Formats: sequence, structure tokens, C-alpha cells
Amino acid sequence: VQLQASGGGLVQAGGSLRLSCAASGRTFSSYGMGWFRQAPGKEREFVAGVTWSGSSTTYADFVKGRFTISRDNAKNTVYLQMNTLKPEDTAVYYCAAGLYSTVTTDYDYWGQGTQVTVSS
Repeated sequence: VQLQASGGGLVQAGGSLRLSCAASGRTFSSYGMGWFRQAPGKEREFVAGVTWSGSSTTYADFVKGRFTISRDNAKNTVYLQMNTLKPEDTAVYYCAAGLYSTVTTDYDYWGQGTQVTVSS
């Protein structure tokens, strides 16, 4: 599976962005998908995950109520809708395919990352 993330950019605090992650390969629908982020000088951290069917999702506490993960298996795409963005959300965001998990090492395939910058 090859993953291509897009949709990042510069936004003011309180604004919204929607990230997309397009996957190639016929087995996309068999993988759990996740979004992670990494800020400068910090470790990569889990943001949100969704099961292969889209029926279950899980979120890091710091994005609950603000971010929504979803997927469209017909389009081989997973999304991350980010609302009420804060400066501390600034990071490179990565999509990943693997198990339905919050653990980085449970994901086998990673996209290249897309930069999200939130100004105050």
C-alpha cells in the first residue's frame, strides 16, 4: 500500500482544515488507518484511527470533539477533518495503514506527511 497525504496548510487559530490520504493498492479496505503527527523536537504521536470498515474510531484526548476521522473505501481515501484548530496542533501530519491501534509500531505503511501550521 502506498499512501499520499494532502490538504495541509497555514490556518489561523479557530479555523479548519481537512486532510486527505489517498491509497494505492487493492487491499486498502482491509487495513485499519490512522493519523499521527510530529511537531519539531517531539516524538510522533497518535491522533486518530479508524477500523477497516469505518465502523469504529478512536481519538487522542487532545483532539476529541475537534477532529473527525473517516474513510471512503470506494475511493481508497481516509480523511481527517480538523476544526477549532489551535497553535499547538502545528505539526507534520502522517497517515498510516496497519492495525486499528494507537501504537505507531502497529502500522506498516506510512505516507510522506503534510504540514499543518496554525497561527495565533
